[in-house]
Amino acid sequence: MAVGIIIHISVGAEKRTELFTEERISIGSDENCSLQIHTKQIEVPGLWVELENTDGVFRITKFDSSLPILIRDKPIRRFIAIADGDTLRIDKTDISFSFFSLSEKPTLITTNREQPHIAQFIEEAAMEAAGTPQRDDAKAFLREFTRELLREISPTTKLIALVLTLGFISGVFYIGYAVNRELREGRELAEGQANVINRLEERLAEAKDQIGKIDESNEQFKKMVSLAPNLRVEYGSGVCLIVGVYDLVDRASGRTLRYADPRSFQANPFEVPSEDASRTPENIAGLTTEGSGSPVEYDFIGTGFHVGGGYIITNRHVLQPWTEDDVVKQMMAGANGRARVKQLVIYFPNYPQPFPLRVREFSPREDLAVATIDPATLPADVPVIPLEGDSEAATIGKMVVTIGYPSGPDRLLAMVDEEEAKSINQRFGNSRKNLINFLAQSRKILPLTTQGAITDLDTRRIVHDAKTAEGGSGAPLFGQTGKVIGVNFGVFTENTASNMAVPIKFVFDLLKQAGWKSPEELLLEQQNGAPAAGTNSNTAAALAQKP
Repeated sequence: MAVGIIIHISVGAEKRTELFTEERISIGSDENCSLQIHTKQIEVPGLWVELENTDGVFRITKFDSSLPILIRDKPIRRFIAIADGDTLRIDKTDISFSFFSLSEKPTLITTNREQPHIAQFIEEAAMEAAGTPQRDDAKAFLREFTRELLREISPTTKLIALVLTLGFISGVFYIGYAVNRELREGRELAEGQANVINRLEERLAEAKDQIGKIDESNEQFKKMVSLAPNLRVEYGSGVCLIVGVYDLVDRASGRTLRYADPRSFQANPFEVPSEDASRTPENIAGLTTEGSGSPVEYDFIGTGFHVGGGYIITNRHVLQPWTEDDVVKQMMAGANGRARVKQLVIYFPNYPQPFPLRVREFSPREDLAVATIDPATLPADVPVIPLEGDSEAATIGKMVVTIGYPSGPDRLLAMVDEEEAKSINQRFGNSRKNLINFLAQSRKILPLTTQGAITDLDTRRIVHDAKTAEGGSGAPLFGQTGKVIGVNFGVFTENTASNMAVPIKFVFDLLKQAGWKSPEELLLEQQNGAPAAGTNSNTAAALAQKP
């Protein structure tokens, strides 16, 4: 049975041998360890390995899983028995420990003997021999001595001595056999227990792996379930409603184009006529810069989102809607006209006042545009919506969330009580401009959040099934990372489960051309002490939260 263990330590050129008799031995760089190793090869102090004496066998009970510890050139595991001559080392270092067992030694046996009894005839023969001259018949004396000794011993004594001798020899053999059998059975039992422990450790490791996978799946499921509500709370107030008005003017003179018949059309661009008579061929051909006819004006709505410093991302066709309207293009071509934006503002959720919007850049190929508002007027609690820089974040089957204003004021009215909606319609039903202003004053301009999955994609398109509609163009498309992976630009009217977005990677160059700086660039400027142009309080807050 082991009563201690000898450990030979090697750290570089320094070597030492120590004897430990404790039941529990701790090895590490912490000052509370039984064996302390002071080296710069392992920077984090703490316990490396702990050994415990169990039934005379030292086993590994604890170890630091972050260290590459090997025993017998294999990864360390709990409850491994330390055998005589085993070597434990830390990979990629010159630190090693060799173990040698110290067994209990038997005590020395001493016996006190009395003076043995000498038979009378032996004593007389010895005295006679001492008094007579020495002769050379020593062999004869010994022979006679033995013969007389045998005569003195009775046959019963001889028989008993023989039986005792045979019994002693048999007992020795039996004890040796029994001890050997017990040792063999003990070894077999120990091997069996070691196998059982190894199997249990393997099953425990498998169970831990399964539990880890289940936990990971649960976390992913929680993130998927809570993704849309969390994004709505965190970034919903950074998604804005874009409202604009444009008219048609003569390309040469710049004068406003009007309808030829002043009785056929409303002058208010936000007033919804009962019939779209302005789109008939006769009216298109009759546009003029003279007379008192109603000017050719159209309103438009869309969605945009704030990416910091007052910069707003949306679609090109949201800010230039006439490029997507075939009838308006016919009117401009027939009357040698061009479009002119008369009003362009945005509304943020829960803010009654509109913010003037200035167009900065259009993408020549992708349906993208960048506009700005004065960062000094931007409310402090309007968040900076993060953009995804990892191209692998968009994958078929992954969940997406879109936040926007599909169907414009009609959808906003659908969110209020029926009686209230009727009252609002009676007051502003014929003027969308007044309706939107009233909704803003009532703090009812709130974006719609929908959730879906990516159904198809290529290098220039992301197809998804998160529901949206007209007015949702320019809305951010969030990926599972919580960052924007695309900008919505199209809806399949025949299949509402197929909507398209421009990948966000095409936005970065456009933003750089407009003068936008990423949060990382602003943070670097802030650290270097340089003033960050265009940085307002909400951008600074986002930088402060960035790790």
